[in-house]
Amino acid sequence: MRPLLLATGLLVLSGCSLILPQPDPNRAWIDLDTTGQSDLSALEVDDKPWHSTRYFEVDPGQHELRVRYQFQVEPQNIGSEAAVSEAMWRDCQLTLKYKDFGAGQRYRLETGSIGFYPWARLYDDQANEIARGRTGRCEKV
Repeated sequence: MRPLLLATGLLVLSGCSLILPQPDPNRAWIDLDTTGQSDLSALEVDDKPWHSTRYFEVDPGQHELRVRYQFQVEPQNIGSEAAVSEAMWRDCQLTLKYKDFGAGQRYRLETGSIGFYPWARLYDDQANEIARGRTGRCEKV
């Protein structure tokens, strides 16, 4: 009986960690979205550490967001197929600045890559691209 209670408790706790807080209507909410085999984490807002890795929430106005983007580069994008047979992981930080975050608005920060080169784009709630990020540093994982 105890193992069942323990398993149930752990399952409930892990489920709670997936729940996002309710967005504050006085702030802007930025969802993080990535494609393919990759990982995207929120790091900083205006050079200050951000408390969650899964989203940003900022006051209206201008802000600079920093994210960590880890992605896989396929062998055919690395070099000759004879020389490289396994994919390589890259770990990059990207920064995106936007001057007009609005209260109660929802945005989507999306990342992807073309070969070794990562990209980040910010979209409004109508799916219009409103800003592009720039790559900071990248390293091989």
